[in-house]
Amino acid sequence: MPRLPIAEWVDLYQRNDHPEGRHFVIHQHDHPVAGPHYDLRLQFSKTSSVSWSIMYGLPGDPNSQRLNRNATETRIHCLWNHLIETASLKTGSMIIWDTGEYEVLPYYADKSLPETDDSRSEDSDDARSPKNFASDSAKLQEAFQNRKIRLRLHGTRLPKDYTVMLRMDKSTDYARPIRNGPKRRRKHVNSIRMTPRAPSTSDSDIEPSSASAQGSATEPPEPENAEATHSDDDIDLQIQKNNAYPGSTNTIGSIHQRRWYLSMDRANSGFEPRNTSNGTGASLSTSKKRLWVRSHGTENTMRGFDSFHVRGPDVERSIVTGRSGKDVLEDEKVEGFVPRQGWRPVLN
Repeated sequence: MPRLPIAEWVDLYQRNDHPEGRHFVIHQHDHPVAGPHYDLRLQFSKTSSVSWSIMYGLPGDPNSQRLNRNATETRIHCLWNHLIETASLKTGSMIIWDTGEYEVLPYYADKSLPETDDSRSEDSDDARSPKNFASDSAKLQEAFQNRKIRLRLHGTRLPKDYTVMLRMDKSTDYARPIRNGPKRRRKHVNSIRMTPRAPSTSDSDIEPSSASAQGSATEPPEPENAEATHSDDDIDLQIQKNNAYPGSTNTIGSIHQRRWYLSMDRANSGFEPRNTSNGTGASLSTSKKRLWVRSHGTENTMRGFDSFHVRGPDVERSIVTGRSGKDVLEDEKVEGFVPRQGWRPVLN
């Protein structure tokens, strides 16, 4: 596995620390509730990045039976979050799976090339390509508004010219209701302080004059950190309203939990359908199931790359530190972490 030297990692971040920066990171996040997933974060301003959660990671096999992946929009993150590797009992472990700079490519079909499944546009005829003279962060914002992004990721782990398409599921293009008020917190019986009660002097169990006192006695007392608790609730509500963590700004118009589809752009990643017979006399370029192979570049070079597969927290390691998720848990002295079961890598 290639490694990104610390000096180059720092330089990568610093040279994108400006309004037109185009930094990206892919975090492997092994969450105890959500399970393992891979967060793709793209810088769109000096301070902020838009984020998608991809359960099985990026597709690396052009002939995979599961080339399309669900990509769920999450919160806007602070740019400095791109540098984080951390772990806790509540949130699990997080490592940097890959990082680098992105490039936004035109998303309309190139009429000079044969049309493929990847290049065929689903947008209307009046859809416009991001302007060539704009910065990549500006192109990203425009493509994001058009709900269709063709993205080339120049990382360390990802192969040369690796390109993906992000298309939004239009049926989820709306904001969900925001819950008002503080989070409902579970009340523990042991935390309720009962005041001693005098023996009853009447035929009823509770005298009318003492009923209100009895009710107040069974209410849990205001916690000592009540002010901090209310403050946390206010922060949570602001995060929901803005869909942005403190320190970041949602000027791109991201909406929490919108569903997108991510797939490998095979043609722009350097692959082409093999134009040979499949043994039945039918051409693979016209048959329903085509075999994609590496295409020829200039000067007898080969484009494309050998297939790769994302194998999950038990196998994958940080591109920067070389640590696994388990290593990060140990380094942070987290004990008792129980990962969610059932995650399986996509190997076909």
